[in-house]
Amino acid sequence: MNARTEFAELADRYVAVWNEPDADARRAAIASLWVPDGEHYVRTLQAKGYEALQQRVTGSHEKNVRDAGFRFISAGDAQFLHDAVMFHWHMVPAAGGAVAAVGLELMVLAEDGRIATDYQFILPTPAV
Repeated sequence: MNARTEFAELADRYVAVWNEPDADARRAAIASLWVPDGEHYVRTLQAKGYEALQQRVTGSHEKNVRDAGFRFISAGDAQFLHDAVMFHWHMVPAAGGAVAAVGLELMVLAEDGRIATDYQFILPTPAV
């Protein structure tokens, strides 16, 4: 697998965890994506370690996917530089429709390729 494919696959797995309805599968996906003391930062929220990451991802899933009917998708633009991966994601209606939210993910990877630190930026939603 080439590096471009590997990091596109990482971006796809990352957005998939936010869509995952099964709590056990979501917990396993978190462990496969982040190191045990992995960190996630967004606006004023921070999560460190599997328990906090599980709470963060579950809260977002319940609010945006389960209750509001959205899903998250990768924009397909993952790039790798040194030990960092950057890509955009979109939140879209599961039934189809315009992009409701856009984000930029900047992740610093540990030596084993899992996420050590994850910075999530919520960007202005494009006008329709």
